[in-house]
Amino acid sequence: MKKLLLFFLFVPICIWSQSNFEKAEKLFHAKKYDEAQLLFEGILKTKPSDIKTIEYLGDIEAYKKSWVDAGKYFKKLTELKPNEANYFFKYGGALAMRAMEVNKFKALGMVDDMKSAFEKAIALNPKHIQARWALIELYLQLPGIVGGSESKALAYSNELAQFSPVDGYMSRGRIDEYFKRYASAEKNYIKANEIGKSKITFQKLYNLYLNKLKDPKKAQELKRKFDA
Repeated sequence: MKKLLLFFLFVPICIWSQSNFEKAEKLFHAKKYDEAQLLFEGILKTKPSDIKTIEYLGDIEAYKKSWVDAGKYFKKLTELKPNEANYFFKYGGALAMRAMEVNKFKALGMVDDMKSAFEKAIALNPKHIQARWALIELYLQLPGIVGGSESKALAYSNELAQFSPVDGYMSRGRIDEYFKRYASAEKNYIKANEIGKSKITFQKLYNLYLNKLKDPKKAQELKRKFDA
């Protein structure tokens, strides 16, 4: 009799939680983040280790650019599910975005945690494209005295090329563009665009022509071909 009573008490809680989760998901996908957040926070009180709820809350904080809170949620995910590469990538991303908001001294103190998170994502998923892109950007932006390194950025670019040729050429172009080797960047972006034929590959090459090479004629010719 006691078990039956517990069953009838517990089932309505599960139904309420599931119903609210579905409502919260719909609100999230409708970009009504404040409303979704209230529902997800209510769910988390009854299910404090629910993976999907925590991830949604982290994503909401990220959309709101509340990087400290986003980082807390994503870090919790890495602890609850330490074999999920994307949670480490999200945690590293939140740290990186936070580092852009603080002073340089504090930002440098966050570098090791960023690297560790992105490297862990790659260790768990050797084909994790975004984590390699993040590390490429990190090694480009860091001063050499604290670990910045073109050779390390190139190493991750070469890894990308092994399983995603378009990302390989795009990342190589990005490295060349960063160091103002615009002619070389153009060659890499052209190859990426020939393979990818996407808005992203087009935009990179178009922006290079327009803003760096100062060649509006090439930019317009590229646009004409892309729009055709």
